[in-house]
Amino acid sequence: MGNLGLTEMLLIGILLLIFFGPSKLPELGKALGKGIQEFKKASREITDSVKEDVGSNPSEKK
Repeated sequence: MGNLGLTEMLLIGILLLIFFGPSKLPELGKALGKGIQEFKKASREITDSVKEDVGSNPSEKK
């Protein structure tokens, strides 16, 4: 589950063309890429914060 084959990707591409048209696709792709980038950044920050909290000495926390 979660693996997209060539057929599924083509179907998604055709549906995107039908719903948004060729002029909106670059904007849509740019927004999607920016959203994924922000999600990864937030995920990385949370992971780093948890690692920092777990690695710190409990007596230092107040």
